Amino acid sequence: MIQGKRWFWLCAVILTACGKGGINSGDSPAVQFVDVTQQAGITIKTISGSEEKMYIVEAKGGGAAVFLDYDNDGWMDIYIVNGSKLEGFPPGREPRNVLYRNNGDGTFTDVTEEAGVGDTRWGMGCTAVDYDNDGDTDIYVANFGPNVLYRNNGDGTFTDVTEEAGVGDPKWSTGTAWGDYDGDGDLDLYVANYVDFDVDHLEKYRSRNIWHGIEVMAGPRGLEGAEDVFYRNNGDGTFTEVTAEAGLVDRLKGYGFTVLFADYDNDGDLDIYVANDSVPNYLYRNNGDGTFTEVGLETGVAYSEDGREQAGMGAVFGDYDNDGWLDIFVTNFSDDNNTLYRNEGDGFFTDVTFQTGLGGPSLPFVSWGTEFLDYDNDGWKDIFVATGHVYPQVDLYDFGTTYKERNLLFHNNGDGAFTEVTGQAGPGMQVEKVSRGAAFGDYDNDGDIDVLVLNMGDMPTLLRNEGGNRNHWIKFRTVGTRSNRDGIGARIWVTAGGLTQMREVYMGSSFLCGNDIRVHFGLGRNTKVDLVRVRWPSGLVEEFRGLKANKLYILKEGEGVQRAVEFGGTA
Repeated sequence: MIQGKRWFWLCAVILTACGKGGINSGDSPAVQFVDVTQQAGITIKTISGSEEKMYIVEAKGGGAAVFLDYDNDGWMDIYIVNGSKLEGFPPGREPRNVLYRNNGDGTFTDVTEEAGVGDTRWGMGCTAVDYDNDGDTDIYVANFGPNVLYRNNGDGTFTDVTEEAGVGDPKWSTGTAWGDYDGDGDLDLYVANYVDFDVDHLEKYRSRNIWHGIEVMAGPRGLEGAEDVFYRNNGDGTFTEVTAEAGLVDRLKGYGFTVLFADYDNDGDLDIYVANDSVPNYLYRNNGDGTFTEVGLETGVAYSEDGREQAGMGAVFGDYDNDGWLDIFVTNFSDDNNTLYRNEGDGFFTDVTFQTGLGGPSLPFVSWGTEFLDYDNDGWKDIFVATGHVYPQVDLYDFGTTYKERNLLFHNNGDGAFTEVTGQAGPGMQVEKVSRGAAFGDYDNDGDIDVLVLNMGDMPTLLRNEGGNRNHWIKFRTVGTRSNRDGIGARIWVTAGGLTQMREVYMGSSFLCGNDIRVHFGLGRNTKVDLVRVRWPSGLVEEFRGLKANKLYILKEGEGVQRAVEFGGTA
């Protein structure tokens, strides 16, 4: 197996070189991704430690974001988390998080100061939900240090309610995700934590690891991990930490990164997946009684197909083969492959990475943010991967990899396999930076999915999708009544032209990021949908027939379609 993977790695290096010249296998996609960061008015430059990356905390963050509609105007705004340095900054000069308001014309305005969300702690990740069910989207920030919860006041401003809510976990937090695990109509919160890192005793972390014969920063192996935390929403604006009570004790003190809520076993309640760095990944099955059981090993999603721990970074659930079961994709370190676990529908998963064509191309890259996105609206979920190394020293050696890397795009062929199309997908996909998080959403409301990539020590890259809307599409915004207001955990099936697709409403995925909460489906050349079926977290099932394509439908639980919003952009 080792020799086989080395062979794949060598092939991948060759393909990478070809890709940079615009040569890739497969048909050329019509879609082009274009870097529009500057013209959109996004100017933040994220900071994460020194350029030398002497300590592990300097190499893991450096960029996370969430698409959210904080002012309820129908346009996706952007909240970006910034970092810091170990030596700190003079008062008043600290890097801060930034909230960009979408102006509806392809540009954004920095409204951080007036909104009151410019946290200056060392940020790692963020998500945005309506945790108090009042109709406005709130923001949660995971920090290296105490986390922050901003409650949306409904007037364009936010209030820091961390202390009264009880969710200011003081550890090194990374990924966060929200879901109603107990079915009470309130969103609960899982916080992943990484390493127990003490900035006042840096001497503990000055030992070095050896990687490919060179000295690099210490960790995570050999460092003490930090336990994850789970909070139950009390429904009154406060939370209670119930990690042990819910059966979610981080038994390995795993180096946690990305957290996902999803119903992987189709039993109607939300389970939890945690991508861990360098230790087995966790899959917690919801027992339906307020507790979970960890089943990662027995279901086949804790290790790679050859039984190895991997460096789990980013992760996402999605039904890539349209069989009605949620599969899992996890990104990993270089010299190792990203991993696709196919859900077999019987409680087990199979590692199908290499047979689907996703293994070889990923081997040279350190991979982070990711998503199942239908970028060309053909009804099949493709895969985007943000990449960037952690060791600046690699540029001094011929390791077949570089510190700055291009991101990856894989086209779903609809036959169970993927083709890498990075080199043909536009100039934005040729940008090489040290990327980390990636957030996905239709920021310009033209019917196709755009991508915001966060880069260490640099500006983000806003990739506008040009051409995805040549095919038709349909979107849904769920509004819960008995269920949580955002409808997180709702499952939507769409049938059009003989193909049935399925997605769930979620918040928290990729790598420490949050996506546009509106649920998007590509429809190919179909101009209407035969059947839409929605299963709400409360258990209520609703069906809608004959909905027209190229519209956003606002669905209110128990009351059907509240309104249909039509945007331009379809040829």
